[in-house]
Amino acid sequence: MELKLHRPICFFDLETTGTDITKDRIVEISILKVYPNGNKESRTWLVNPERTIPVATIAFHGITDEKVANEPTFKQLSTQIYTMIKDADLAGYNSDRFDIPLLAEEMLRAGVDFDMKNRVSVDVQTIFHKKEERTLSAAYKFYCGQVLENAHTAAADTNATYEILKSQLDRYEDLENDMRLLSEYTTRKKAVDFAGFIALDDAGQEVFTFGKFKNVKVEQVLQQEPGYYGWFQSADFPLYTKKVLTAIKLRKLNNKLA
Repeated sequence: MELKLHRPICFFDLETTGTDITKDRIVEISILKVYPNGNKESRTWLVNPERTIPVATIAFHGITDEKVANEPTFKQLSTQIYTMIKDADLAGYNSDRFDIPLLAEEMLRAGVDFDMKNRVSVDVQTIFHKKEERTLSAAYKFYCGQVLENAHTAAADTNATYEILKSQLDRYEDLENDMRLLSEYTTRKKAVDFAGFIALDDAGQEVFTFGKFKNVKVEQVLQQEPGYYGWFQSADFPLYTKKVLTAIKLRKLNNKLA
């Protein structure tokens, strides 16, 4: 089954220095862009993370410091990458919890005002886990009947993810071939930021999801504890979460001025 698209969708995968969204960096990114007419284009970049890649991580994806020493930094690549994805929805494997949040951090550090407004994301892993509970390699074997060669390389994982989603749509009749509906199906919770520090409650209001203000409305905290905003901005939270908090603060201020 081919995807029914109203706009392009970019399947992508990252190889990184680690799994900390705020501190780790991208060492490889592969993007497969699929257009509504069925055309495809793909790009893969090695990225100099400007830091040492841990030995344990190298053992996982095989990308060494020497391999990326003469490659461009993410900041140098950010315009090319953003140009490729800016008009598209996003899809990946565990992308809602890792790849998109980390990509957003890298973009914001590079000065690119990245956000998810006017686009949706489809996490193929979530469909798989809701239906079968397996890993990516097992998913490829299960859905596509093939062995995933070169697992943990960005290009192989990206193409496998694309093929898996098409096979999932063939297999499960209750899955709609619509990116917005698939995005809703793969969304684990109503997070406002990627990392899940701010989410929507049952009334659709932003609340904090952690600490002493857990489940308390963000606007209420900002009004009653004005110093909390400054602490949050100076603490080790993801840049995108800080951006979301600033937007809520400015919205509240604009409402007062209106």
